[in-house]
Formats: sequence, structure tokens, C-alpha cells
Amino acid sequence: MGELIIVRHGETGWSRVRRHTGRTDVPLTARGEEQARALAAVTGTRPFARVLSSPAERARRTAELAGLRVDAIDPDLWEWDYGGYEGITSARVREDRPGWYLWDDGVVPGDAAHPGETVERVGERADAVLDRVRPLLGEGDVALVAHGHVLRVLTARWLGLEPAAGRLFRLETGTLSTLGTEHGRPVIASWNVPPPAS
Repeated sequence: MGELIIVRHGETGWSRVRRHTGRTDVPLTARGEEQARALAAVTGTRPFARVLSSPAERARRTAELAGLRVDAIDPDLWEWDYGGYEGITSARVREDRPGWYLWDDGVVPGDAAHPGETVERVGERADAVLDRVRPLLGEGDVALVAHGHVLRVLTARWLGLEPAAGRLFRLETGTLSTLGTEHGRPVIASWNVPPPAS
């Protein structure tokens, strides 16, 4: 049985300043490209049965620079749709909503391009990805290249936890994590591992 390798895309200008970046397609920074290239030291030595990516350019570019050949674009790997909080930092949201916490309080509706979604809806998308990926693990390792919050929710669902339990798994840009099994039960084999220093 293969392992599920999850790769968070490299740094973007918005991730650097912690702006919520859902459906806005922000490119990698120079540092983000360096992070992605450095991941090749790990991903380049590992054969993958399949590599799936979010449709976002920042994810696809990370895969390319990390030496991963994307087999399919999976729209369910898009980041959480932050609705009216798209492009805004948590600190700015808390100016209007003191104590606001994404995982508990969710988002407000935005414009037509950013209607927003609940953590439960993100969980449904993560479940759909896992339903498609689990059979592929019989062929070997599978890589998913996507975004911080959706990958955190996917990890919670892999472990059989509620989607909001993704709050427990901090995930930095340009990192690699491994979801596997032990005695037939889902586990985290490694988490938030940066690429080796060059």
C-alpha cells in the first residue's frame, strides 16, 4: 500500500503576509520557487503512481519545479473559498469581528467569484479526493499538490476526524507531509517537513 504525499505550494506574496488566498490565483514569489525546487531533492527520488494538483497556478508551478509530472488537475483540491475574506488577513477580519477564528466562525459571502464555503463543504471536497485516491494507493505512492487549509482538512478526514479538526495541523508553504497507515489504520507518517537545505 502506497503513501499519500501532500505538498503545500511554495510561498506567494499573499501567503507571506498571511492574506487569505482561496480562489485568487497569486503566483509564487522567488522564495516560493526556491522552496519548490528544493522539494525535488525529496520528490525526485520517489516514484509516484499518480500526481494530482489543484488548478491554481501556484500549485501547478510548485509541482513543475519540484520535478513532479502532474497526471490530473483536481478541482476539489482548490483552496477553501474564503468568500468576503478573500485577500484579507485574520487580523483585519478581527477588527470587525473580535475573536473571529476561521475554523469556528467561517466566512461571510463575497462576490460571484468568491461566494464562500463552510468548513463542512471543504470536508466534502476532501472526502471526494480521498475516495478517488485510496484505490490508487494500491499502485504506489500518490502526491497531492495543493494549499494549506484544504490539505489540513484533507488530513483530518484521512484520520477520520471532523473537517474542523484541520485546525490542529499547521502547515507551512513549500513543505511535504506523508499520510500513511499503521496496522491498517490511518496515521500521519511525517508532517510539515521543509525541503533539505541546499
